[in-house]
Amino acid sequence: MHLSPLTALSPLDGRYAARMAALRPLLSEFGLMHRRVQVEVEWFIALSDAGLPGFRPLSEASRGMLRGLVLRFSEADAQAIKDIERTTNHDVKAVEYWLKERFAQFSKVQVELQEAAEFVHFGCTSEDINNTSHGLMLSAARKDVMLPALDRLIERLTAMAHDLADVAMLARTHGQTASPTTVGKEIANVVARLARARARIAGVQLLAKMNGAVGNYNAHLAAYPDFDWEAFARKVVEQQLGLAFNAYTIQIEPHDSMAELFDAIVRANTILIDWARDAWGYISLGYFKQRTKEGEIGSSTMPHKVNPIDFENAEGNFGLANALLAHLSQKLPISRWQRDLTDSTVLRNMGVAFGYALLGYDSLLRGLDKLEVNRAALAADLDDAWEVLAEPIQTVMRRYQLPEPYERLKVLTRGKAITREAIAAFIDGLELPEAEKARLKAMTPASYTGQAAALARRIT
Repeated sequence: MHLSPLTALSPLDGRYAARMAALRPLLSEFGLMHRRVQVEVEWFIALSDAGLPGFRPLSEASRGMLRGLVLRFSEADAQAIKDIERTTNHDVKAVEYWLKERFAQFSKVQVELQEAAEFVHFGCTSEDINNTSHGLMLSAARKDVMLPALDRLIERLTAMAHDLADVAMLARTHGQTASPTTVGKEIANVVARLARARARIAGVQLLAKMNGAVGNYNAHLAAYPDFDWEAFARKVVEQQLGLAFNAYTIQIEPHDSMAELFDAIVRANTILIDWARDAWGYISLGYFKQRTKEGEIGSSTMPHKVNPIDFENAEGNFGLANALLAHLSQKLPISRWQRDLTDSTVLRNMGVAFGYALLGYDSLLRGLDKLEVNRAALAADLDDAWEVLAEPIQTVMRRYQLPEPYERLKVLTRGKAITREAIAAFIDGLELPEAEKARLKAMTPASYTGQAAALARRIT
């Protein structure tokens, strides 16, 4: 069967393929090959500048042509590497051979490059190329795709928090009526949590190493025993590749920073699952209505339905993302002795994990864009919950040291439907200053929102 969006096993490459366009060049096998070429080129150029006997500094023409291979790396180039891999049965060696083959095509600098060809991949184990490539892939995906997607959500939620700062809403603790809040304040809570989670994602330093087969520069020192290979590797990793250098590794970079990044993304996703469920619930209560789209159907048999499908899709996809990210973070830092290959196949699923997270961000944003606040429903719900004023009344009674304030309000309100008139009658019977009685009697569930509006307006 021909591979197409209809026959793809993963919905990321099928039903949702168009929504994965930004990630595909970065976290696919093409993306991995692209970064491997980049690392091999930068290592080769750096070696030419190291002053090593037998390798003169490359000309500007050679440097430009080599870096041009990275800038113009195409699907045809990736396929050519894949074709070589069919013979080598080794994906990193295939990149080395492909790069050397390109030297023959650069007629102006062909001799210079071919004379230095054996310095391609010099001293490197495959993992020197792979771990730096994975670091570059994750760095680009984080910077160019994941953080911007989170920022769009944070921006949208922040705008909602400000717009709805004064819209009173009955809160619910344990599913029961509770002290009122505002719609904007509840959204501001999500924004504050997400801002912290975003900072953690952005703050993870992605580590990388270039230190040979078991992390000790064995081969490097065999060839050039008097050269400071650790300082050189640090310079390449930090200055030319823009990653953080890890001096202590086995054959693989231990992936601790990857795990830290994946855990940070899980935390953000978990916050958004919490919000998706709350939004779903508020739609169910009628607090939010959803804008309809011409031609859409909510149920195959119930014509009236407008399902909160975007919030449900977001929740489901965040769950998938978190399951994969959790496995990645738990598995990758573990390697038998100086290395085993269990990380190799697992790492190929980074794009899948990020893809489901991105799909969740996209679905949630689509859902938010459909929401309309149902002010009438919010007001009616508040007007039917006068019992929530038991809290401020008994607190004022405490201030004036009236006896058993909590117990007296409990008798009046617990498990009972309370009216405005019943509350007013209770207040009239209290031994309070008349000004305090008037203030309490003027209070309504809709006005009893504390500092909620100010907190919502303050969030940025």
